[in-house]
Amino acid sequence: MADKQLDDLFLDTLKDIYYAERQILKALPKMAKAASSPELKAGFEQHHQETEGQVERLQQVFDILGKPARGKTCDAILGILDEGKEIMDEYKGATALDAGLVAAAQAVEHYEIARYGTLVTWAKQLGHNDIAQLLSETLKEEEATDKKLSQVALASVNQKAA
Repeated sequence: MADKQLDDLFLDTLKDIYYAERQILKALPKMAKAASSPELKAGFEQHHQETEGQVERLQQVFDILGKPARGKTCDAILGILDEGKEIMDEYKGATALDAGLVAAAQAVEHYEIARYGTLVTWAKQLGHNDIAQLLSETLKEEEATDKKLSQVALASVNQKAA
């Protein structure tokens, strides 16, 4: 087997997050539909639009690298999204559903924050400052979404669930 370098790992991780973002795009409308809190529902809908932009940014990154925008199955995001589906099924109609949706969404956000943080660092290491900038924009959006989810949880949904 050929010696794999950081640029190989960078590309594999880009494919991983590209796949993940596309799966998240499919899950967000379902989460918005399941949410009873108008604020949470609106947050999921807004993040869906934001995620479409994130996918476009990733496509730009692939273009800059001269590589096709192709995903690689991400078992981690599939597992996290499956947990979210279980919450939607098991807590449908329950007062704790929105709190569970926030928890599931934050698991997704934390995964994305970890991935994008790593990719930004690697892009800089590899001398791809233009790519690092694009990925940093997405990282900031993911961090902001995580904060908004915490605010919604603390302001209303956790109290309703209790």
